[in-house]
Amino acid sequence: MLSADLRQTLVMTADTLRDARDPWWVISSAAVALHGVTPIEVGDVDVLMSLVDARRLMDRLGVVPIKDGASAMFRSTLFGRWELPPLRVEIMAGFHVAKGAEWTEVLPQTRLPVLVEGCVVYVPDQAELVEMLRLFGRPKDLERVRFLTSRV
Repeated sequence: MLSADLRQTLVMTADTLRDARDPWWVISSAAVALHGVTPIEVGDVDVLMSLVDARRLMDRLGVVPIKDGASAMFRSTLFGRWELPPLRVEIMAGFHVAKGAEWTEVLPQTRLPVLVEGCVVYVPDQAELVEMLRLFGRPKDLERVRFLTSRV
């Protein structure tokens, strides 16, 4: 069961992405929740999309790109936070994760539609989401992998 805040945030996100030209995905904890894992703590909604769509979306929403959004582990060509929904939405384009000394681009190949209050939200399929979370490798990501794989 998705929390009311998560449902509202996902509906608002899907509504703003209705005009997206390229595929987009909800990833990380919100994607795990959309795969039916309960209970799962979702503090924000991470949206991965193309650079063109991210620029258009951020311009339309008045989201200012964050230059220092990179960390030692993650970086995006374009990154911004939409603070209007109940949960913060992190918009990412050109998203990469550090794997040793190399940067690996995260770009899902699968795209499953999930209906949330009449709106379609897209997530990677379970196998690809598990692979992505393992790549991230943080303790919270590995816990999410355990939740996802214990349901099978």
